[in-house]
Amino acid sequence: MKYRILLAEDEPSLNETIRLNLELEGYKVTSVTDGKSALKTFKSERFNLVILDVMMPEMDGFTVCESIRLENNSVPILFLTAKNTGADRVQGLKLGADDYLSKPFNLEELLLRVQNLLKRSTNAIVSIPSKITIGGKSVDFISQEITSTDGKKTPLTKKEFMLLKLLVERKNEVVSREHILETVWGYDIYPSTRTIDNFIVSFRKYFEVDPANPEYFVSVRGVGYKFVDAD
Repeated sequence: MKYRILLAEDEPSLNETIRLNLELEGYKVTSVTDGKSALKTFKSERFNLVILDVMMPEMDGFTVCESIRLENNSVPILFLTAKNTGADRVQGLKLGADDYLSKPFNLEELLLRVQNLLKRSTNAIVSIPSKITIGGKSVDFISQEITSTDGKKTPLTKKEFMLLKLLVERKNEVVSREHILETVWGYDIYPSTRTIDNFIVSFRKYFEVDPANPEYFVSVRGVGYKFVDAD
C-alpha cells in the first residue's frame, strides 16, 4: 500500500524539500501552498496523513484542521509551525491535531513522526463519541440523524451535520458567522450569512420546546451563535 500524504506548506523551498524526502520514503505526496487549496484538495481526494503549516495565506492551518475534523475524525494531522508557544500547541491539539513539530526541524525526525502516525492510524480502532442528547432528543453523529422520544428519526443533511457538530464541539462558546462560513462551507464562494440563520431556525425546530425563545441555540447579536449545553 502506498500511503497518500497531503502537504500544505507556503514556503516553496521547504515545501519542495519535504515533498522530495517523503517521496524518497515511498509516499505519494500532493503538495499545496495555501490553506484554501489544502482544504479543497482534501475534500476531493483521499489521504492517509495531512501535514499542515500553521501560518498560511488564504486560510490558516488551525482553520483547515478544524474543518477537516468536522468531516473526518480519523486521518492523522501533523502541524509544522514556527510558532512554538504552549498556547499554540494546546490550540492545535484541541482542534484535533495528532502531533506538532516546530521549525526549524530535523528531516529525519519529521520522517519518523510521519511513520509513527501512519502506523498508529493503521492499527487503531477509531472510536469517537457517537451520541449526545439535546432537548430530550438523541443526535447520532455516526448515522447523522436525530431520534425523537417517540422513536421518529430525522436525517441531517451534510451541512446540518457539520454545523451542528461545530457548535456542539464549541459548546458554551460564541462562534462567529464568519468562522462558521469559512469552516463549514470552506473555500471560494461563501453563502450569505442568512443561510446560517436558516440552519439555526431548523435546529430550533428540531430541538427547542419554544423555538421563539431558544434554550440551546442562542443568537449573539452582531457576532454569531452559541450552543448552550443545557441538558
